[in-house]
Amino acid sequence: MSDPVRSAEAPTTSELDQLPDRDAEETSEWQASLDAVMKNAGPERTVFLLRRLHEHAARSGLALPRLLSSDYINTIPVSAQPAYPGDVAMESRITALNRWNAAAMVTRGSHLGLGGHIATYASAAWLYEIGFQHFFRGKDEDGSGDQLFVQGHASPGIYARLFLEGRLREDQLDGFRREAAGHGLPSYPHPRRLPWLWEFPTVSMGLGPLAAIYQARFNRYLHDRGIKDTSRSRVWAFLGDGEMDEPESTAALTLAAREGLDNLTFVINCNLQRLDGPVRSNSKIVQELEARFRGAGWHVVKSLWGEAWDSVLQQDTTGALVHRLGEVPDAQFQTYAARDAAYVREHFFTGDALSAVAARLSDAQLTEMFTNSRGGHEPLKVYAAYRAAVEHKGEPTVILAQTVKGHTLGPDFESRNANHQMKKLTTAQFRRMRDVLELPIPDSALSGDVVPFWHPGEDAPEVRYLRERRAALGGSVPVRRTVAKPLPQPPSRPFEALQKGSGKQELATTTALVRLVKDLMRDPETGQRWVPIIPDEARTFGMESLFPTAGIYSHDGQNYAPVDADQLLYYREARTGQLIDEGITEAGSMAEFTAAATSYATHGEPMIPFYIFYAMFGFQRTGDQLWALADQLGRGFVIGATAGRTTMTGEGLQHADGHSHLLSSTNPAAVSYDPAFAYEIAVIVRDGLRRMYGEEPEDVFYYLTVYNEPKSQPPMPAGPSIEEGIRRGIYRFRRAASHDAGPAIQLLASGTAIHWALEAQDLLASHWGVHADVWSVTSWTELRRDALRADRARLRGERREPYVTRALSGARGPVLAVSDWMRQVPDQISQWVEQDYSSLGTDGFGLSDTRDAVRRYFHVDAESIVVAALDRMAQTGAIDAETVAKARDRYGWRD
Repeated sequence: MSDPVRSAEAPTTSELDQLPDRDAEETSEWQASLDAVMKNAGPERTVFLLRRLHEHAARSGLALPRLLSSDYINTIPVSAQPAYPGDVAMESRITALNRWNAAAMVTRGSHLGLGGHIATYASAAWLYEIGFQHFFRGKDEDGSGDQLFVQGHASPGIYARLFLEGRLREDQLDGFRREAAGHGLPSYPHPRRLPWLWEFPTVSMGLGPLAAIYQARFNRYLHDRGIKDTSRSRVWAFLGDGEMDEPESTAALTLAAREGLDNLTFVINCNLQRLDGPVRSNSKIVQELEARFRGAGWHVVKSLWGEAWDSVLQQDTTGALVHRLGEVPDAQFQTYAARDAAYVREHFFTGDALSAVAARLSDAQLTEMFTNSRGGHEPLKVYAAYRAAVEHKGEPTVILAQTVKGHTLGPDFESRNANHQMKKLTTAQFRRMRDVLELPIPDSALSGDVVPFWHPGEDAPEVRYLRERRAALGGSVPVRRTVAKPLPQPPSRPFEALQKGSGKQELATTTALVRLVKDLMRDPETGQRWVPIIPDEARTFGMESLFPTAGIYSHDGQNYAPVDADQLLYYREARTGQLIDEGITEAGSMAEFTAAATSYATHGEPMIPFYIFYAMFGFQRTGDQLWALADQLGRGFVIGATAGRTTMTGEGLQHADGHSHLLSSTNPAAVSYDPAFAYEIAVIVRDGLRRMYGEEPEDVFYYLTVYNEPKSQPPMPAGPSIEEGIRRGIYRFRRAASHDAGPAIQLLASGTAIHWALEAQDLLASHWGVHADVWSVTSWTELRRDALRADRARLRGERREPYVTRALSGARGPVLAVSDWMRQVPDQISQWVEQDYSSLGTDGFGLSDTRDAVRRYFHVDAESIVVAALDRMAQTGAIDAETVAKARDRYGWRD
């Protein structure tokens, strides 16, 4: 809490001055009473009385604004602590074993130069252990259980516990950070590396808190729509106080409160240190976080001090000790934890009142209070906080647990600024740690260069106790389970509608895709599995027709009369709504997509998320989340709408996406397509449903870019190889009108660029006598990946030709590739094209103008393609250079 003296300095006017005072005399009497208390009892007593009155009024049912911060003490007093249901001595031995094996694991790896983190788990051990022993529900009962977002740097402690439980072997612990051989353990929680264990990748700081909030909300979504009863599932997110500086960490706090997500608990390990030093050196991170979460509408529980502080705080009749705790900055507390009792007496217990308190305490008591006794290190305090969280209704809860970073690792580690970078303990430090933890490890076991792992044996009481507790809570955690539940493939009719073409009607590919999804959502078997997600752009993408039919999801339903209720496409919210309109938050939408994309594992319910957004704000803005999605083995459709650098007329530099396919190509799980026509979309989506939701589902997600440029959509060409070409990445869309021996060239185009290439084909034939074939490249990236696989096969001695090489085999003339993307996108395949290869693209910043003007600016319009094609043919000797000069003059082509 802030200094009470400063708090007493009120402004001379306030918003209350604008309100009528029906009894000014009574108001004056209350103010005079307050002045009397201030004068006679001091500011601390005055603040105490005011807060008591505020709390009493709130308990009486008055709607008062919350106080944003409280004193720097535990929220739950000793008198309100619930009885502890476990065996503290037994659980202490289990925690000690986990601490030892975690430190041994990282130290052994560090001797090989592998690194690792020790101090984080050392500070958070009891925060995890109380959950494992008494709160975290497994999946054995309902297939969902609780979802755990484990702090990435604490993973060694989780591995150590799994070793004690019998889920990991000693050789696996010894393979920490040694994955190349196939049996090691990843450094952090990576589901793709350990798909039977981890559910959520969390070490990319800031993404865990955001993902946890949307996971809790998606659990509600499944329940409200009647797909899965998730009423008993709770999301636990374990976070660091330094991590809360990441913008994503607090981006969705108000969403959690607004939605009343009482199935969500944040546990923030407040060891007061980030990677390089104090989180808040000159202030207090706990108080800052309390104010932030309370202001956002969360229930806040602080567990700051251990039992050694209880009796001392109860003797603080003047409030001087509480006041002193509130004014000392965090960096100074770190110093107290690292210094001796004499230093604490001199620098903390200042003034007569505090000196009197210190006089009653021994040096040993002072050392215990300031070095060890933190609320996050004591099972009774942590249990009380967790119990308060799970019993609280109507709001999410955050537990602010104060700890010492590096606790039990010895004075060289505890509260040291550099402990994040300290990767190993010496033999002497391990001996001291053994003694502190009271482990029965003989000196003889610590005589060699390699510190041993320690397991008490399969029949040891610690192991039996641990397993019994997990059985009582529904099985082991963390655990990831994939239930074999393939979805039936949808009927062919929706796809056939696109394959027939649009006739004379012009249709943007964005519109075509949205129509397909709408039709698929009507399927009685799988339609309810679709989860459309939009960041407040539904009308832009033509999805407003879903408002009255599918409904917009809202846990509260619709408690108002919509202004457009008399219109056909009115704005309808419903508790059973299927469409998720997140508002203006791509990060939130991506977090929701991830929860839906992994529901097949977290809940055993495969869902088909369909996230559509402005292409520029996908892989660029939320690229880190898309990598986390890949790590989490998510499945679904990510749609970059209004794609391309030249199709967004008037939008300018930041809205023109010419590079998302380059970014998506770096993500191994992203299957990327840039379809040109509606029928290509039909083939791609159908194949995606088969691959991701069929009998043998693949852990991939699809990225499709679609355009907002209306064009006549042709019917799907006949031929057995067309569909394969669409899926594999390339097929010949239109041959040259003539096949004589004249000069020839191959035009490769993707997306909207196919239309410029077709126009260029006509110009080349009619004006310059050049025969051009036009190829539709649905995926430059998939062609490259196929070629890379062929290269690896060749190194193994196998004969395999890349698909793009085979497709273009025998095609006459050079190859010119064009797209609405940077040249690096089509250039991905250049080394596997046997013909002379060149490309055109939209490198540079976007700009505002008409489509025609912008395409001429980037030299990708039809006339520019003609000039570039003739130039390449001149380079290869197929035509003379004068022809190129004539073409430049004819089309007004200037650089």
